Amino acid sequence: MYFVNRSEAGLRLASKLHKYKGKKCTVVALSDGAVVVAIPIANMLQSTVTLLLTEPIHAPGEPEAVGSINHDGGYSPSSHYSSGQHQAFHMEYHHVFEQQKLQKLRHMHRLIGDGQVIRKDLLRNHHVILVAEGLDSVSAIDAAVLFLKSINVTTLIVATPFATIEVVDRMHILSDDIACLNVVSNFLGVDHYYEQNDLPDHETVIRTVQDSLRNWREPSKPKVITKKPI
Repeated sequence: MYFVNRSEAGLRLASKLHKYKGKKCTVVALSDGAVVVAIPIANMLQSTVTLLLTEPIHAPGEPEAVGSINHDGGYSPSSHYSSGQHQAFHMEYHHVFEQQKLQKLRHMHRLIGDGQVIRKDLLRNHHVILVAEGLDSVSAIDAAVLFLKSINVTTLIVATPFATIEVVDRMHILSDDIACLNVVSNFLGVDHYYEQNDLPDHETVIRTVQDSLRNWREPSKPKVITKKPI
């Protein structure tokens, strides 16, 4: 399955998530491109778009990220590797990992500046919908779940236009519900599945999310008017 652009993918996903309309929801995008996918979903749900910034941590010679760090500094080891493999990586590449973590944490903090891109009060007791532009690695999902671990969310939903079989299996384990339009066995890169790949720059994405949070007012429930007995 291919998409004209990320907005079209977001519209298709929104139709799969209609059952959450009218409920307390927060949409959490997992990348800049995911923000574009998330906007139609948030519009349908009358929710806000937030952004969980994560960066992969790589070991030399390994094609799959060994873990991810989020902008709060939380590190999540990838479930793609066994505990024995993680111990071996840590012993051999500890200094390399620490340098990567520091560099990527500074990079994320520079992007955010003095503003916010996610608010925990909009996650607590909400239906949280994690949105990706495409998933070929379990590390992003693992990092998001680590971030949410200390927050009492009502339901965790993962929504993505496409994902690999391994990631879909992981989504089933970690989430309460999933919306995946296409499962791919031979992943060719995120951009391959979109005809148009023009995206806003980082600064524009961050401003969009910060404006969304700054201006957000959760829709109030309509008042129920009852007639007084005559």
